[in-house]
Amino acid sequence: MASSVEHYQLPLPALEGSTRLLIVVSPYYSNIAKNLVEGARAVALEAGASVDVLEVPGALEIPSAIALAAAGGHYDGYVGLGCVIRGETTHYDTVCNDSSRGLMLLGLQGHAIGNGILTVENAEQAEVRADAKGQNKGGGAAAAALHLIAIRRKFAALSPRADKALPEGSILLAGATSGSTNA
Repeated sequence: MASSVEHYQLPLPALEGSTRLLIVVSPYYSNIAKNLVEGARAVALEAGASVDVLEVPGALEIPSAIALAAAGGHYDGYVGLGCVIRGETTHYDTVCNDSSRGLMLLGLQGHAIGNGILTVENAEQAEVRADAKGQNKGGGAAAAALHLIAIRRKFAALSPRADKALPEGSILLAGATSGSTNA
């Protein structure tokens, strides 16, 4: 049973200029995937972002598909959506861990990614989490990607700190407090 504790959600960021999101979804559990996409699309559109949807066979393919799309530079952010329901074997652990790790590694490379891959014990838990009028985990993943886009744009707009810049041609030796051309 899902917790009745209410969680705080940040308001959607105000995004300047056009914003394109790619939703990459595994429709393995089609009704759950449909609800995740519905929630993600609604949040993206509410924030003024345009959305494309790409389907892949399973959750393990989501990070690879995002990496391939990111190489083209056509999108500002990505939303990975899918569902992994525990079965009788350890395959569940592999899919959960590796799909999550793949998305995290892409995020650490500077891509704005929202992870909406549900990892649950049963279909009932997935349905509650995927429901766009309920927990709306698809919408939450889209919101996460939008926040990361806004953060990336904020940092890109900052100019480097002039007081920390070294004169051109300087070499900063370990432990030194100012630049030197002597090594």
